[in-house]
Amino acid sequence: MPLPIGTRIGPYEITSVLGAGGMGEVYRARDARLARDVALKVLPEIFAADPERLARFEREAQVLAALKHPNIGAIYGLEESGDAGTTIRALVLELVDGETLADRISRGPIPFDEALPIAKQIAEALQAAHERGIVHRDLKPSNIKVQPDSFVKVLDFGLAKLTEKTGARQASRTSEAPLAHLSMSPTLTSPAATGVGVILGTAAYMAPEQAKGRPADKRSDVWAFGCVLFEMLTGKRAFDAEDVSDTLALVLKGEPDWKAIASDVPAPVRTLIRSCLEKDIRRRLADVSGVLFVLEHLSDFAPVADTQPSRVGAHTRFRFGIALAVLVATTAAITAAAMWLATRPEPTVARFFVTPPDGNVFVTGARPGASAAISPDGRTLAFTARDVSGKLLIWLRPVRTTREYVLRGSIAVVIQSAP
Repeated sequence: MPLPIGTRIGPYEITSVLGAGGMGEVYRARDARLARDVALKVLPEIFAADPERLARFEREAQVLAALKHPNIGAIYGLEESGDAGTTIRALVLELVDGETLADRISRGPIPFDEALPIAKQIAEALQAAHERGIVHRDLKPSNIKVQPDSFVKVLDFGLAKLTEKTGARQASRTSEAPLAHLSMSPTLTSPAATGVGVILGTAAYMAPEQAKGRPADKRSDVWAFGCVLFEMLTGKRAFDAEDVSDTLALVLKGEPDWKAIASDVPAPVRTLIRSCLEKDIRRRLADVSGVLFVLEHLSDFAPVADTQPSRVGAHTRFRFGIALAVLVATTAAITAAAMWLATRPEPTVARFFVTPPDGNVFVTGARPGASAAISPDGRTLAFTARDVSGKLLIWLRPVRTTREYVLRGSIAVVIQSAP
C-alpha cells in the first residue's frame, strides 16, 4: 500500500508518488537537513523479513554509493523509520528530473542524430560501472532519464543484483504479466528450467543467459544496450510478445525485425546492434568500450564507393566486422597487460662481485658485454673464462649464491675484432 503524503522516513518527508515496480514504491521527498528534494525507493517488505539479505543489500549499497559518474543516478544512503514490527526501509536516491527514455520512445522512433548522443551517454555510464565491477542487470528505457537538456542519467545501477533472491517468491504473481508491465517490473521470476537459479530482469531486455537462470555479467548489459538502441531507432522492442513466456521464447530463439531500422542509420551501427544481440555470449561484443569506439568513430567506417550497392554493404560489414574483432582483441590484450602490470611484483636489484674461478681468467671480447649475460628470468649469470689449458668455457652462477659451475661440454667463442 502506498505511503500517504507527509509520511516521514528519517529526515525525509514524502511529498508525492513517483511510481512503483517490483523493487517497491518510489516517492519524491524533501530532505529537511540539506533542503533538497530526493527520491525515496521504499524497499519491499520481504527485505525486512530477511536479515541476511538486508545486510547484503546494505553492503552493496555502499559499493554503489562509491560509484560516481555524471551519467549515473547517485545513491545517497539508506534510511529507516518505525518500530520493530513496522519498520520502513528506503534507499535515498538522487532525484532526476525529465522524462524516461521509455516516455520519449512512446512518441515514436528517435532520429539517429538525436539517438546517437543518448546512446553514447548510456554506454559511458555502463563502462564506468563495469570498471568498478558493477553490472546493471536491468538496463531498460524506463531506467534511463533524459533531462530537458538531453543529459542522460541511468538509474537503478546494480539494484537488480541486490534483489536476486526475490525471484522465486514472486513467480506466480508475474509470470502472466501484460506486456505493458514488462518494461516496468525489474524482477521476473520463475525457476530456471535447468534448476540452476532464478530468472532475474525484465523479459524484453534480458540476455539469453539471464533467461536461462545463469549468472549475468557485463556482456548481459551489452545485450540490454543493444535492445535499448534498437528500440530507440525503431520505436518498438527488439523482442516483443504478449506475455512473459512468449517474450522469453523470442529472446532465446527469435530475431528482431532488422528491417525496422531506418535506412539512414549507418551500416556500422546496424552491425553494432547485431554484435550486441548475439545470443551466444561467447560471440557477443564483450565490452562496452567496443560500443563507444564504434559510436565515436563512425566516419572511420564510411563505405567505399562502388557501382554495386549490395557489394558495398557486404564489403562494409566485412570491414567493420574485422575492425570490431581487432578492437575487442586489442581491448582484451590491453586489459590483461594492465592487470599484469598492476599485480606483478616490484623488481629487485642485486649487486655482487664475480671473481674468476680458481685457475681461470676472464676473457673479454672486443664488444662490451660479449663475454657475460644475465638469463631472461634474471636468476643466472653466464660468463666466459679461460682455464689453465687455455680452453674457453661457459660458467654459470645463480645470482643468489656465491658459487659458480662450468657448463659441461661447453666451449665458448669470443668474437674479437681484427687488429
